[in-house]
This record gives sequence, structure tokens and C-alpha cells, in this order.
Amino acid sequence: MKYTTLLNTNLQISKLCLGTMTWGQQNIEAEAHEQLDFAIEKGINFIDCAEMYPVPANPNTQGKTETYIGNWLTKKKNREDLIIATKIAGPSRSMDHIRQPLDFSKKSLEDSIHKSLKRLQTEYIDLYQLHWPERHTNYFGQRDYSHKEDEKWSDNFAEVLSNLEGFVKAGKIRHIGLSNETPFGVMRYLEEARKGKLKIASVQNPYNLLNRKDEIGLTEILQRENIGYLPYSPLGFGTLSGKYLNGIADENSRINQFKQYTRYSSKPALEATEKYFEIAKKHNLSFAQMALAFILQKKFVTAPIIGATSIKQLSENIESIHVSLSKEIVKEIDAVHNQIPNPAP
Repeated sequence: MKYTTLLNTNLQISKLCLGTMTWGQQNIEAEAHEQLDFAIEKGINFIDCAEMYPVPANPNTQGKTETYIGNWLTKKKNREDLIIATKIAGPSRSMDHIRQPLDFSKKSLEDSIHKSLKRLQTEYIDLYQLHWPERHTNYFGQRDYSHKEDEKWSDNFAEVLSNLEGFVKAGKIRHIGLSNETPFGVMRYLEEARKGKLKIASVQNPYNLLNRKDEIGLTEILQRENIGYLPYSPLGFGTLSGKYLNGIADENSRINQFKQYTRYSSKPALEATEKYFEIAKKHNLSFAQMALAFILQKKFVTAPIIGATSIKQLSENIESIHVSLSKEIVKEIDAVHNQIPNPAP
């Protein structure tokens, strides 16, 4: 395994982060613990979860992922060796079962942090992230921003940072990050940091061969402002493993089981996937490993978040840390991207 420092912190993290959002829905607790054991054995020390997990959101399963991790941490007694990240849910009509209202007020943060700490069976969270913005903006598959003149939200970035800073001072969280955030949102948080507020350590956004839209504006901010980048869905819900092209995907795989996840299933996305698959095949590479290696070689990437439902998948994904793509391969990948840019924003 390779390691790096999460920017703006003293946290030494593995260059691959273990994602957990299938635990409690597609994976039972024993399988979650098996994945944790395997990942730690392979050198991963960075684990990402969220209060809303597992996905899809469901009042009957909400919080199970954190509970599984907490039970494992208590059993292994290795909390100090690991970096644990989790997230607070933002506004969503489908998740009122978590709390009402879903916002980043001090009361909501207190509720969320307290419950996450209890489920995780830990006294502190290393990286606490805002799962998506409170305001209306384009994320979760929305390519373009459409302004709403009647939006009730008003600029509260300074207030949110002040609320979070209180929990940092109390020792309940160590560092803060954003998720599913736009260049505007990141810069507003950074503007407040320049005025003395807490500075964000990272941004966790979708980034993969089918979705490179953050390269348009956000990645310049990340590099100029020294912010970590934690790409999620690096394989596009498994699409970039090729399993949906050749028909080997299990009927219980995420896209087959949850038909609402169509982000990576459009005609342009499938066309681009086929072209990327041919590049991997031409160079005798695992498609999944090529897709992950491409991300790992980007200078602005801190640690991709890999997820799996089986040890076989997890092992293949972890081994991508040892794959290096030649300039020729990267050039071929970029040629496809220029032809079919960002088909799955």
C-alpha cells in the first residue's frame, strides 16, 4: 500500500480508502467485517461511511453501516490505527426518517454527530463531511445548474463553519470536509477560512472515466488552495469493471437490483464504456484496475474511495495501487474522453 497526508491535517492515510455504503443492504455484517479484515491486512487504514448508509436510503436499514463498523472496531480494538470518515445528510425529502429538518444547524449537527459516535463506538471522528449542500445546486447526476429565484436558502457558510468548529474544539471531530460540492461552494467555504474560520480538508465528489466534470473548474481550486480530493464511485457503480458489458454481473449487483440508479447507463455512457474497455483489453489490463489507476495517477487526487460486495472484487481493486499507465494508454483514454466527454455527470 502507498500512503499520503490528507491535506491541512496530520492524518497519514492510505492512497485507497475503503467505501462501505453496501454494508447493511447488499452485504451482511459478517461480510462487512470480512472486507474490513482483508482491507486492513492489505494496508488500507482509511474507512469512509455516512449516517444515511447503506444505500438506497431506507428507514429500516439507516445507520447499519456505521453500526457494523463500530462492532468491528470494538472487537478489534484498533481504533487508533485507523482514520474514520463519516457524513451528515443534507436536505432530502426521501430521508426525513433520519431527522427533521435535514440541515447543518447546530442542533442537527449535534444529533448527527452524537448518533454516529454511538454507532461507531468511538469518541471521535477523524473526518466529518457535509454529504451534499443545503442549497439547491447541481449534483447527483445533474449536469447543469438552474437557478431558483424563490429558493429559501440564504448564505450561511460562516454559520455552518462556526457550528462545526465547536465540535472540533470539543474533540468530537478532528477535521471537516465537503461532499458533492461545486466550485462555488468550495470557494465560499475557503473565503470564510481566510477570515479565520475552520478550513476544509477535503472534497468527496464522484470522479471516474465517465464523469470528469470536476476537471473543468474544481480541480484548479483543489490544487491552488491545497485541498484534498476523495473521488467516490471510481468505477461508476461497477460499470467500469465491464461486468455489465459482458453479462457477468450478478442479478443482485447494484444496478441490476436497484433500477433507479441509471447514472451510468445512458447510451453515451455505455458507448464510452465499451471504448474504454477495448483500451484495457488491448493492453492486457484489468478494466477495473485501469480505471482506478487512471484516477490514482492524477496529481489532484488524494485517495479514491473503493467499494465492493465481494472479497474478489475488493482484492482486484486494491491491486490497482500497483498499476501504472503509460503515456500511450493515457493518451488513448483522453481521446475517448474528448469524443464522449462526461456522459455520466
